[in-house]
Amino acid sequence: MGANISGQIAKLRALPRQQLLEIWQKVYRRAAPEGIRRELLVPFIAYRIQEIAHGGLKPSTLSELRRIARGLQKPGGSTGSRSRTRIKSGTRLIRQWRGEAHEVGVAESGYEYRGTTYQSLSEIARKITGTRWSGPAFFGLNGPRTVRGRSNG
Repeated sequence: MGANISGQIAKLRALPRQQLLEIWQKVYRRAAPEGIRRELLVPFIAYRIQEIAHGGLKPSTLSELRRIARGLQKPGGSTGSRSRTRIKSGTRLIRQWRGEAHEVGVAESGYEYRGTTYQSLSEIARKITGTRWSGPAFFGLNGPRTVRGRSNG
């Protein structure tokens, strides 16, 4: 492949399927998957051209993607507890609940709440609310789908 990456990628869309299959063979050093649609050949080849020119994903990213893929192959499709957000030791989590602020410290050995160390945030969320809560959800660690949509009672 030449030096003009953008130009090569731009030309891919106009190429016939057979020529795309030949390029696939060059860049991946193996035949394209049987029956792959032309619409998929173009972005896969474009990605591979860029990967060859600029380098691929970091080993840590590849490792994480492989771990997630393995988890999705298991019954139920869960990636397991390892997919939880990792929080650095020393972080403080604060949650308002029924007019009271609750502060949790993240430690190497677990989570500290009011002088007691707990193994999970869910234990603390249950202690605060009196009901079964996902600790990461209660403390707003699950991304866009957090406790913001729930009532604080």
